[in-house]
Amino acid sequence: MTSTVPTSVPHTGAQPPITMFGPDFPYAYDDFLAHPAGLGQIPATEHGTEVAVIGGGLSGIVAAYELMKMGLKPVVYEADRIGGRLRTVGFEGCDPSLTAEMGAMRFPPSSTALQHYIDLVGLETRPFPNPLAEATPSTVVDLKGESHYAQTIDDLPQVYRDVAKAWNDCLEEGADFSDMNRALRERDVPRIREIWAKLVERLDDQTFYGFLCASEAFRSFRHREIFGQVGFGTGGWDTDFPNSILEILRVVYTEADDHHRGIVGGSQQLPLRLWERMPEKITHWTYGTSLATLHTDGEPRPAVMRLHRTAGNRITVTDASGDIRTYQAAVFTAQSWMLLSKIACDDSLFPIDHWTAIERTHYMESSKLFVPVDRPFWLDKDEQTGRDVMSMTLTDRMTRGTYLLDDGPDKPAVICLSYTWCDDSLKWLPLSASERMEVMLKSLGEIYPKVDIRKHIIGNPVTVSWEGEPYFMGAFKANLPGHYRYQRRLFTHFMQDRLPDDKRGIFLAGDDISWTAGWAEGAVQTALNAVWGVMHHLGGATDATNPGPGDLFEEIAPVELPED
Repeated sequence: MTSTVPTSVPHTGAQPPITMFGPDFPYAYDDFLAHPAGLGQIPATEHGTEVAVIGGGLSGIVAAYELMKMGLKPVVYEADRIGGRLRTVGFEGCDPSLTAEMGAMRFPPSSTALQHYIDLVGLETRPFPNPLAEATPSTVVDLKGESHYAQTIDDLPQVYRDVAKAWNDCLEEGADFSDMNRALRERDVPRIREIWAKLVERLDDQTFYGFLCASEAFRSFRHREIFGQVGFGTGGWDTDFPNSILEILRVVYTEADDHHRGIVGGSQQLPLRLWERMPEKITHWTYGTSLATLHTDGEPRPAVMRLHRTAGNRITVTDASGDIRTYQAAVFTAQSWMLLSKIACDDSLFPIDHWTAIERTHYMESSKLFVPVDRPFWLDKDEQTGRDVMSMTLTDRMTRGTYLLDDGPDKPAVICLSYTWCDDSLKWLPLSASERMEVMLKSLGEIYPKVDIRKHIIGNPVTVSWEGEPYFMGAFKANLPGHYRYQRRLFTHFMQDRLPDDKRGIFLAGDDISWTAGWAEGAVQTALNAVWGVMHHLGGATDATNPGPGDLFEEIAPVELPED
């Protein structure tokens, strides 16, 4: 509903920018990527060595791209399509410029490692029309049958401003928000670690809702209810109420839910362009080499069906074509649950504690439905009120969040009729795209009785329920209370010197390995961790002037909680 930054820490141009590099592992990935020395080198004897990269989402493509630049030969396996949850689709029979973001669609400026690759491939971004954002002409908040039209939070009834203040006060009372915000901006690692260590120990067993209830600022159930339905930043957060409050604090500390931007033309362009990109500076390979040129017909290998260890602590991969290949190292970037259900795995791939952590991974469900329309009719003015006839909409009805996406007043446009999570998403699961659209149009018709949305629709709807996608089984990881230790095991898996020899060589990466699941930045950061891990495993090293995440690990390792 409003910025996550309390009024005690206002946004000013004088403040240094914040990044999603903490608080669990305050490593400056953006500096690592920008350094002229590069990410590291491997011995010349290892040049051309094949490394399996399982999963062609953003994390897999970033890892493969950087390994290729080091002189290795990544072999990418992808069961579906390059992009993973960066999935951009068109509408059948409509202008190709009309697209829908089925997965990631908005990215905060604090995603600085992600931005490195967006800039590298020459993509443009523009402000995303979140509720009450500057790029959003108007927002309607519709709760319990009562609608409120607003262009800023000051246009809403006082109770909404009271709820915003309660959230800011709650963060100050229970989570040292101002101190952490300042420490992250200044990259004051000792202070970040000092604050976070105390919070992790105190809050690991606390739900988001329990954190609110424990705050004097949220003693009102009505305020908690409104906050759950309207929330902050991107909208309602009540579907996150059962999750660990630590997950939410990571979001608000790093401003992951603020000042979002969308990628012009669609987010899937990022991994697709990296796949085709020919690096200017590359080791071993000739200029003109790309991930595409290293693969037969420019396509990844098909789905992985089996992973097992063979003599010499090698990783052997069997794919859907029946092809069997053995590697000194592999990077696994697909959803972790694939290791439990879709891929036959040896128990010996990982230590038992890591298997436990994989099994305990908790995924959020998520659904979207988009329709193409003839023009951004929502900018028409109501003759009686002078207001926009339709607005970005937050509601407690089935649709929950409706987003209006246009590329100019006279061009075809797109409506995300509904974006939901968890229980709200499961309500849509049995329905077809057309059935979903009918329910959504009915709900929106009750909010906007004078607007005929249907007459503007120019093509069939497109929809996704990530929990029903066979290679995902959920949208993104969200830790439950008590899951901190599990997440630490997964995130730190790239540090393998202390593992037995027969448990090394395969590296976990991807969104659900990161501390900031649900954000593309986490996919990039864990990919870079895995790149460092593979480099180290093959006898390589970083330049002394640009230490990697593994080189600085002991100084900034995530807080370790006792097991007994």
